[in-house]
Amino acid sequence: MQSPETAEEMLQLAADAAASKGGEDLIALNVSEPLPLVDIFLLVTGNSERNVAAIADEIEDRLIESGHKRVRREGRAEARWVLLDFGDLIVHVFHQEERVYYGLERLWKDCPVVPIHLTETVAGE
Repeated sequence: MQSPETAEEMLQLAADAAASKGGEDLIALNVSEPLPLVDIFLLVTGNSERNVAAIADEIEDRLIESGHKRVRREGRAEARWVLLDFGDLIVHVFHQEERVYYGLERLWKDCPVVPIHLTETVAGE
């Protein structure tokens, strides 16, 4: 398992990548207590299948470029809910409808929120 600092560094890289492609409603949850093999979930919303795919691809590219290894990727073909597993960080990129339907925030409501400090400006801000 990687250090918490590495997980938070990965979170910041992923969050910046998501924001650069128009990702919305970014929420990071510390799930290390109930899931000892994972530190952080990052939840991101995209507004279309194309946007979900672009967000997921950008996150994956940036983390791999930074030397992090992807363990698993699921859902890329449908681009309604893409899961990117980078070990201590798992990124869930949802289409708006899937995010509401599955309600991961509700399922993990007892987990503390991890602050996200975006360093890239989002278009239109």
